[in-house]
Formats: sequence, C-alpha cells, structure tokens
Amino acid sequence: MENIKKSVFKIITASGTGSGFVISGKNHIITNYHVVAGEKIVAVEDYKKDRFVANVVMVNPEVDLAFLTIDGFENHETEITLNEDIVLSNTQKVYINGYPFGMPYTITEGIISSPSQPMGARRYIQTDAAVNPGNSGGPMLNKMGNLVGVTTSKFTNADNVGFGVKHNDLIKEIDDFTYSDNSFRVKCDSCDGYIEQETEFCSSCGNDMDISIWEEFEKSHFANFVEESMTELGMDPVLGRAGRDSWEFHQGSAQIRIFVYNRDYLIATSPLNQLPKQNLQELLEYLLQKNVEPYSLAIYENKIFISYRTHLSDIFTDHADTIKENIKNLSLKADDLDNFFKDTYGCEMAIEAK
Repeated sequence: MENIKKSVFKIITASGTGSGFVISGKNHIITNYHVVAGEKIVAVEDYKKDRFVANVVMVNPEVDLAFLTIDGFENHETEITLNEDIVLSNTQKVYINGYPFGMPYTITEGIISSPSQPMGARRYIQTDAAVNPGNSGGPMLNKMGNLVGVTTSKFTNADNVGFGVKHNDLIKEIDDFTYSDNSFRVKCDSCDGYIEQETEFCSSCGNDMDISIWEEFEKSHFANFVEESMTELGMDPVLGRAGRDSWEFHQGSAQIRIFVYNRDYLIATSPLNQLPKQNLQELLEYLLQKNVEPYSLAIYENKIFISYRTHLSDIFTDHADTIKENIKNLSLKADDLDNFFKDTYGCEMAIEAK
C-alpha cells in the first residue's frame, strides 16, 4: 500500500477539494462528478505537491463519476488495479485513500458493511471506514491494492456510514469511454451516448438532460481581481484555487494563502520560517523594524508570517491597481524572505514550504 499514494491525487476547484486516482493501464484521472460539478478545468495536485491543470472530459451525474485528463500525462507508476472478477463480501477489509478536508494524503481502514446497499436507483458499497469531506472521488481498495469502489459520500449525521460507487459501475464507464481529446462530454445514462453541446434532451434517445450540468461556476468580483494578480506572476490561476474566494499556492519555496475574511477583508499571507531555538534578539529587532511595508511581519505559534490586508471596498477605488500589485509582490517578497531568515538567522523553513 505504501506506493499507492503515487496514484492518488487531490482535486482542487473553485468550490473546494476532493480526491481522484489513476488505475493501471489508463491515463484518465477518475473522480466523482460532484467533486468537479460546475467546472470544466480544475487543478490536480500529486503527492509531491506539484500541481497540474486538468480538463474534465467526461461526467456521468447519475453514477457520480467523472474523468479528467492532463496534457502530456502518462500513467507509469500506478499500483491500483481494476479486476471485474473481484467478489466483495461483508466484513472484508477496505482502505479509503484520499485527501480529507484538503489535508495531505491519508489512509483509513474499515470493513465492508454491505457490498450492495440499495440507495435510490443504484447500489453502493457501504463501509464503516472513516469517510470525510475531501475523500470523495478517491479509491476504495482491498489489501492487495485492487479497486473495490470509488468513495463517494457519507451520511451527514451518522458515524461510520460511508459509501462507494461499485467497481463494476466504474468498469462500464471506462469501457464505454473511447475518446482521447479534451472536449467536455456528458454521458446520457439512458442510452450511454455522449453529448458535447448543452441540450435539454439527448439527441440519441430523447432522454431529459439537466442543462445545469454544462454550466460553469461563476467567479466573484473578488476572485477575478485576485486571479488577475496571480496571472501577473506568470501562473495559471486555476492552479492556485483552494475553494470559494480562497487560494493557496507556492511561489518558489513559500506557500502563499489568499482569502476573504469575514466578508470584510482580503488577506494575503505566507508562513515563512520557524523561530530558532536561541539567539532571538537580533531576529526580533529585525521583525520590529517595519521594513517590509506595505506588508507586516508577525509571529504566531513560533512561526514567522508576512501578511497584507485590505478592506474589500478598497478594490473598487482608485487604489485597485496598487492593491493588485501589492498582492502580487507579497508572493515574491515571501519567496525572498524565507531564504533570508534561514541564511541570516538560522530559521528553519516553515513546514508548509516546498
């Protein structure tokens, strides 16, 4: 199980995070539809914290599955296998792999409580393994690394009740999808045809289609403002998204966090370095000199931060361009300062550093 993490990815959208994975012999990243709903382009992060832009190329809302593709990506390392002959049984051990709450890669262990639990019009695997927000779309594996299901949900007010899309349902989706381009396609669950253009009815069978499936998440004014600053850094803002009006990315070694706080302030900050164990006086004197304006340096839980704050109303004033420049330059300043504090005062890099 140790190398499984190389095959499991964090899926990052403007609405939140989920998980995804690749299986042996296939290059598409598999996840839940609800993880990427409202998006046609998302960010994918691997176990080394490297991020890539991925296109959503297939969604089937009825089965809650989606396929993503990354230009130039070839799957060489995966140890996750898919075998249609696997028989699932009660009390069989399973392992939930993914990124709960957007945290680093995590595995939880449990058993299959029911191999074919009916819910609505479909049957799911039920497990008592810990399933949390962010696990959705990740692989549910047996001890041999064989895929038994795709983690999809849990009951909100219940403990130890999680569910997964059955491996046989995924096999059908893989077998049916034969396209290799980056076009966005919606699968009709009635006739198994694929539809590229927004429509209320399937052109092949006439089945009702929900046109909202084609609609993309609409960014706020604040999101557009921040992402213009990120574009000036030379990065694709898709790679920096960490949820609604929230961004997290690395500029060089420094982790940058930008978010709207309490619906009042736009804050950009970076955890730079840990405080050294000794010889603090010179460092503290430097931190108090206010020589990084318009930014501020502060200490929180033995860690040095650089931060910038502006009221949301300010971005509608004549100072908007200056604020945008300040947000961009904080990223560059943070990348310089973490090395400065390390070389000058012997401060270890923050654990968030890359």
